[in-house]
Amino acid sequence: MDLNNHEAIGFIDSGVGGLTVVKEAMRQLPNERLIYLGDTARCPYGPRPAEQVVQFTWEMTNFLLEKNIKMLVIACNTATAVALEEIKAELDIPVVGVILPGTRAALKATKNNRVGVIGTAGTIKSRAYETALKSKAPNTFVSSLACPKFVPIVESNEFHSSVAKKVVSETLNPLQLKKLDTLILGCTHYPLLRPLIQNVMGSQVKLIDSGAETVSEVSMLLDYFDIANMPNYVNEPNEFYTTGSAKMFKAIADDWLNLETITVEQVRLPIKK
Repeated sequence: MDLNNHEAIGFIDSGVGGLTVVKEAMRQLPNERLIYLGDTARCPYGPRPAEQVVQFTWEMTNFLLEKNIKMLVIACNTATAVALEEIKAELDIPVVGVILPGTRAALKATKNNRVGVIGTAGTIKSRAYETALKSKAPNTFVSSLACPKFVPIVESNEFHSSVAKKVVSETLNPLQLKKLDTLILGCTHYPLLRPLIQNVMGSQVKLIDSGAETVSEVSMLLDYFDIANMPNYVNEPNEFYTTGSAKMFKAIADDWLNLETITVEQVRLPIKK
């Protein structure tokens, strides 16, 4: 593995959700340069067939490989669930998904071994979180719930609205009787709805942000492969790309990352009909 410390870390997601991972990466890894691609034109991935999600994930991956990235972060739970192992096997750079870090954090946090998982239809259908949780702690009670309306709310920049509040409350209602003490936000879009989710679930439920946990793993791998950037190296700016509206993406990115200096470029990926 011949990697350059000064190359960027690549992040891919079905849309803007992976910005929650980037925000944590900017906090934990201030010396690193980041390149992000969100496939907002084809979001959400959750309802799509697994084969199509794998195809789209490869298209995003190949785009970032052209940028000579030194590590790839699949900052999308749906893509992680169905494409991570295939992509890890093919690439000669470290590839990180969001499911295992979130699983480990949930098992560390729970006191009563009752863990909830919310995610897209694709992630929940894959049972990736449930399988990972049970493999590490077989006695864990896992209650999974698909939340198909959450991603469109975030992608349309409505996560502060009264509509969002109503949708989150109605969607999470079935989980309120499960006596959970830990809830995995199994989609990187969901931290943008975190205050609403916490309000519905109650302060006694610990929310696990899989994306934020993933950055800790990225940091560890940078050290393990000795590819962390040096503090005195002047980086080029971070790069942000979207397959959808650059204006909409920038509005959400500015709000979430608290930055006004980023530029967003729209790109086209190969789309097989």
